[in-house]
Amino acid sequence: MSTHPSPDAKMDWRRFCPPTRWWRRVNSETVKADLLAGLTGAIVVLPQGVAFAAIAGMPPVYGLYTGMIPAIIAALLGSSWHLVSGPTTAASIVLYSLLSFHAEPGTALYVQLAISMTFLVGLTQLALGLARMGVLVNFVSHAVVIGFTSGAALLIATNQIRHFTGIPIPKGSDFAQTMSFFYQNISEFNPHIVTVSLSTLLAGIVFRRLLPRIPYMVLALGVGTLLAWFLDPTLSGASGISRVDPLPASLPPLSLPDLSWSTLHALAPGVVAVTMLALTEAISIARAMAMRSGQVIDADQEFIAQGFSNIIGSFFSAYVATGSFNRSGLNFTSGARTPLAAAFSGIFLILLVTQVADWAAYLPHAAMAGVLILVAWGLVDWQHIVHILHTSRPETAIMLTTFFATLFFNLESSILFGVMLSVGLYLARTSHPNVISRIPDPTHPTRRFALPGNTPECPHIRLVWIDGSLFFAAVGAIRARLEAMTTAQTHLVIVASGINCIDLSGAEFLAQEALLRRNSGGGLYLVRLKETPLNLLKRGGYLQTIGEENLFGSKSAALKTIFSRLDAQLCQQCRHPLFQECPFAHPTAIHYQQETVHSSCPL
Repeated sequence: MSTHPSPDAKMDWRRFCPPTRWWRRVNSETVKADLLAGLTGAIVVLPQGVAFAAIAGMPPVYGLYTGMIPAIIAALLGSSWHLVSGPTTAASIVLYSLLSFHAEPGTALYVQLAISMTFLVGLTQLALGLARMGVLVNFVSHAVVIGFTSGAALLIATNQIRHFTGIPIPKGSDFAQTMSFFYQNISEFNPHIVTVSLSTLLAGIVFRRLLPRIPYMVLALGVGTLLAWFLDPTLSGASGISRVDPLPASLPPLSLPDLSWSTLHALAPGVVAVTMLALTEAISIARAMAMRSGQVIDADQEFIAQGFSNIIGSFFSAYVATGSFNRSGLNFTSGARTPLAAAFSGIFLILLVTQVADWAAYLPHAAMAGVLILVAWGLVDWQHIVHILHTSRPETAIMLTTFFATLFFNLESSILFGVMLSVGLYLARTSHPNVISRIPDPTHPTRRFALPGNTPECPHIRLVWIDGSLFFAAVGAIRARLEAMTTAQTHLVIVASGINCIDLSGAEFLAQEALLRRNSGGGLYLVRLKETPLNLLKRGGYLQTIGEENLFGSKSAALKTIFSRLDAQLCQQCRHPLFQECPFAHPTAIHYQQETVHSSCPL
């Protein structure tokens, strides 16, 4: 799985018609699977949309509107096969926190501000996508995605404890509060509710194993609904089994964003925050799903799709939509094969709301909880978790940090923590590149290079290999390492084949090192310097200080030049001539005429 577009993506005409990228995958079998997955997703979004709208401070029906048109647009214009866009908890909470200062939640003014915010967020997302800023998501590492996915799955499960057990956990409780309240009041569970939820969960597990081609989640919901009706035939709620509230049967009305100066001034500070949250959530979820399906995600295309979905959605009474972890996971586990599944979900939602909205009142919350817990379990990638725990401590730290941040903070903060830790560990590694010193072993027939130790060293020349970029964060470590190596040796030969990049700080360091050694009677010599670093040295004028005559294509040429510049009397006094280029090296001890590469070191 990758989030890198192809090298010729700029010229790829399919970018302007995304369905052409996956249309060949569509056949009668995939359409059937996508229809069933879409129907399952539409059923699940009915109660979720109402709940998310309440969290966002919007009238309940607006949560359903957000799951219609935006889901269809994002699916058809995006690159992910399984990402489902619509209302989410995180986007709803952030929207409420930003808009509640400007208007009373639920009022016409509040709704107008939410729709205007949605348009501005979509416009910003589209601009980032067209500017090809999708590369930003490459900072979200594999370990971050695994930790985020596992944490979000556990949150999904804990958020359903209230409906799964009937314990009256206060709404809006975070993970710690939910678990604490559950532990203290576990004896208050409702046996009727637990019977329905647990039966739904077990039915889902059985149907998934025995009937994998049939939408087992819909069947499980059917089992839970029938059982709830058996326990409470009158549907009066006397058993404590609550059901989804009746929904209004109406299409999303047309709306128009308010782009007046006063509105823009009020919303501008929050647009960037909502945009980054929505994009990070959508791309992270798309990557998590892609890791399971092995597909390629084009982050730029996802930015564009999310932008268009919010821009167009703002004209159909939708508030900010982004990738939904619940419904994307459900879409994947329901057997979705192409983006048509997410589009069908939006279409089915329109049909359900306009035709059979009253039927939603028969769905018990307990059955929905059982299905969502089954989805949460399927989102945890146990194989990759075990692999990370056994192979890499840094990656383990990143994964666990993201996991716990997801539980105890919010989703966007958890991803930010994981990204910051990933970048920090990356900088820690790259800021200490390998600086390897090598000297010829005079006891070996071919005088192969060895690590300094008991082997005598040339008193005039130090030969090192730098493996890593020479940039601002690495300069200090490289300088300290060279100072520890070259005490009396004034001539320093750097094999630069491992240096891929040099920034201005690195160029300044090389120039200073050249001046320092020249003033001490020695010099700095660069061997096999690559074209990109060389061009920077030329453009900045640093090569004039280092000297073009001190650039060489091989170690042998560099050593011959250095020995020609050394005082012959000093070399004549040396008891251990090591390099074959040394004019006083014993000829019978040299059995090679060309440089030999040993192991992975180019020395």
